[in-house]
Amino acid sequence: MQSYTDLIAYQKAYQLSLDIYKSKKKFPKEELFGIVSQMRRSAVSIPCNIAEGYCRAHQKEYVQFLNIAFGSCGELETLLTLSKDLGYLVQSDYEIFEKQLKDVSRLLWNLLFL
Repeated sequence: MQSYTDLIAYQKAYQLSLDIYKSKKKFPKEELFGIVSQMRRSAVSIPCNIAEGYCRAHQKEYVQFLNIAFGSCGELETLLTLSKDLGYLVQSDYEIFEKQLKDVSRLLWNLLFL
């Protein structure tokens, strides 16, 4: 493996963050600096922490950054559910994001514990 970009977890997390950024069009304007902003930060935190951890010199640091990325998955899951329950995300969009997030979470779990 040459780079963090070769990691499937990174690739899927990066795609999820792109998709989250594109979804803002469906939220009310008053939420652009609320839920939308927080969703974006938590979504982009996942691939960024995978990349930063990979580029660190020590395995212990890599694991720490993978744990942070995994924590951001939990944060994003909460924000997605809240957005759906508030009617900002339609069920079909929620299900797509939920599936992507579960894939990323599973891959991170495997990197951490297997």
